[in-house]
Amino acid sequence: MSSSLIPAFGAAGLALGLTGILIFGTSTGGKVKPLGWWWTLILAMVAGAAYKAAGTPFDLVSSLVNDGLGLFGDVVPGTTMAGIALFLTGVILYKKLTTRQVAVIGIIFWYVASGAGGGYSLLAEKIDTIMQSFA
Repeated sequence: MSSSLIPAFGAAGLALGLTGILIFGTSTGGKVKPLGWWWTLILAMVAGAAYKAAGTPFDLVSSLVNDGLGLFGDVVPGTTMAGIALFLTGVILYKKLTTRQVAVIGIIFWYVASGAGGGYSLLAEKIDTIMQSFA
C-alpha cells in the first residue's frame, strides 16, 4: 500500500490526463460547468510542459509542433523559439478565442516556450522532476 495521496502517473500520465480534461472540459453538456478561460489556459500550460517533460511516446506531439515551427521558420527565416512564444502570447491575450482554442494554443505555447529556454524551461524541468518523484 502506498503512503502517497497522488498516484504514480508520471509526466506522460499528467499530459494525457490534462489533455482529456481540456478536451471534455471545454465542451458543454456535462454535469460540471465548462472550464473558464483562465483555468483552461493554466491547465493547457501545465499540459504543454508535461508533454515537453514526458518524452517518448509523446514525441509525436513534439514532432507535430516542431514541424509547424519549422514551416513557420521557413516562411519567416531567423525566427527563434522565444520569438514564436512571444507571438503566441499576443494571440492568446488579444485574439478572441474559444476555450478549446485557448487549450490548443496554450499547449503549443508552453511547449515552444519550454524549448526557448529561460523561466519557461525551468518550469518544464520542475514538472518532470516532480512527476518522476511520484513514479
